[in-house]
Amino acid sequence: MTNDETRVSNFIRNIIDADLKAGKYAGRTWSGTPGPAAQQLVGPADAAKIRTRFPPEPNGYLHFGHAKSICLNFGLARDYGGACHLRFDDTNPEKEEQEYVDSIVDAVKWLGWDWRFGNETNLYYASNYFQWMYDFAETLIRHGEAYVDSQSAEEMRANRGTLTEPGKPSPFRSRTPDENLDLFRRMKAGEFADGAHVLRAKIDMASGNINLRDPAIYRIRKATHHNTGDAWCLYPMYTYAHPIEDALENITHSICTLEFEDQRPFYDWLLGKLAEHGCVNTPLPQQIEFARLNLTYVVLSKRKLIQLVDEKHVTGWDDPRLPTLVGARRRGYTAEGFRKFAEMIGVTKSDSLIDYSVFEECQRDVLNDSAARRIAVLDPLKLIIDNYPEGQEELCEAPNHPQKPDWGKRPVPFAKELWIEREDFMEVPSKGYFRLFPGNRVRLRYGFVVECTGCEKDAAGNIVAVHCNYFADSKSGTPGSDSYKVKGNIHWVSAKHSYAAEVRLYDRLFKVPQPGAERDFLDDINPDSVKTISAQLEPALRDAKAEDRFQFERHGYFVADRVDSQPGAPVFNRTVGLKDTWK
Repeated sequence: MTNDETRVSNFIRNIIDADLKAGKYAGRTWSGTPGPAAQQLVGPADAAKIRTRFPPEPNGYLHFGHAKSICLNFGLARDYGGACHLRFDDTNPEKEEQEYVDSIVDAVKWLGWDWRFGNETNLYYASNYFQWMYDFAETLIRHGEAYVDSQSAEEMRANRGTLTEPGKPSPFRSRTPDENLDLFRRMKAGEFADGAHVLRAKIDMASGNINLRDPAIYRIRKATHHNTGDAWCLYPMYTYAHPIEDALENITHSICTLEFEDQRPFYDWLLGKLAEHGCVNTPLPQQIEFARLNLTYVVLSKRKLIQLVDEKHVTGWDDPRLPTLVGARRRGYTAEGFRKFAEMIGVTKSDSLIDYSVFEECQRDVLNDSAARRIAVLDPLKLIIDNYPEGQEELCEAPNHPQKPDWGKRPVPFAKELWIEREDFMEVPSKGYFRLFPGNRVRLRYGFVVECTGCEKDAAGNIVAVHCNYFADSKSGTPGSDSYKVKGNIHWVSAKHSYAAEVRLYDRLFKVPQPGAERDFLDDINPDSVKTISAQLEPALRDAKAEDRFQFERHGYFVADRVDSQPGAPVFNRTVGLKDTWK
């Protein structure tokens, strides 16, 4: 989208439109890198009309819900001539790893987004702001707006109050600023054990919003951090760090999911105090909440995803059945399909459950347009053309895409013995069956019309081969072919020229729309979520490279697996069928 007329309106865009019309950010300055007010005030006018951010914690792999947030934040920045920052919210040293940092960078790039704006490369780490966060905490202490609490975690919890009862002030709430500064600096120096003290904001223990009852903003954690190593043993809480990160980065619209709505009063309180003390640039960021993504047939809970991986219900974080972005990419889902889906579902303030078929249809739309066509026989049955000359071979021509003639055609070899789908023959046909059965004629797609003469069976009575005769003047594309009128049209590959390949037929991981709604979510796992077969493929597919996508005619969309495919021996994963089979 490049102009106002093509944008889909929503409440977030309405807020941004109103802010820009009012000139809210017109006088804002930006030094070019994150920093406190003193640094930003000497910078030029900010060239970005708005600044958004995608701030994942690097403690796991991104999933479909993150894709919605990525497309929203980066898309808004693109549409309004702004910048979107990729920021790693890495304030918890015990759960974060470089592996997750790398995977998040790859996922955002794969979805088609970029954090550059002009000469800026807006990739940031919250941990690089630790010194500023610490300095701001000392400022709050000096102004009597934060104190060191020495209660145990249990005592703090008991004194916090309930939704109907106010909290009780800590006995340490009356410490003087000098006492608090001394203790806080000793906490930073590593004098105390984990949990011995916390730093709390001093707000209102009787507030109706529990989040304003003197929330903890710093805790002691003697743990090595993936980015800062052992430089710190004192770490900020997320609710304290996040608004400061936004302010340091000149974020205008801090967009998050609805569970953070109750935290907004503290977000505003903290930034208001820091602005009052000259710590952060103004105008301040504003937090805006939207409903997170809820999809049928998947779980997006990080805890449940970890359980699926750890207990080996799936093969790993990139299992194509998981709703992780690494799994989606391996499954063959497209970045374009994700962007189309995010645009289609939009953003609202109310939770809703979106049927998985909506996501699949977005993927089909993209794949139908972009995937080259190929022929694969997934359940092979031999078809022998008795009157076709022994040893003869010829080429049939098949389009690479029926709606894209500029993609050209490819040769498909034809010979006496072919592979067809087992379901394309019935010895005793059911009503309305138009494919092969004794005495019936069908067209071999891109090839000849044949008439079935019978079949062979093994000792157990299983059909092992079908026999037919062909009509030499019926080849598709030749003058005589139009004189043959048949109702059936089946696909095939030459038994001599095709090759056997591993194909994985993936389906939904769960068999019910809301896994775990009525019992343990693990009991809702679909036992048929993957089936591995040996299929017969046309020879052109041997050259497929990892992540090449195709429509296997009649079967659906498939991708060459990005992990297990080898040169000359690709392994294929089914991405999605040609139509929704779950309705």
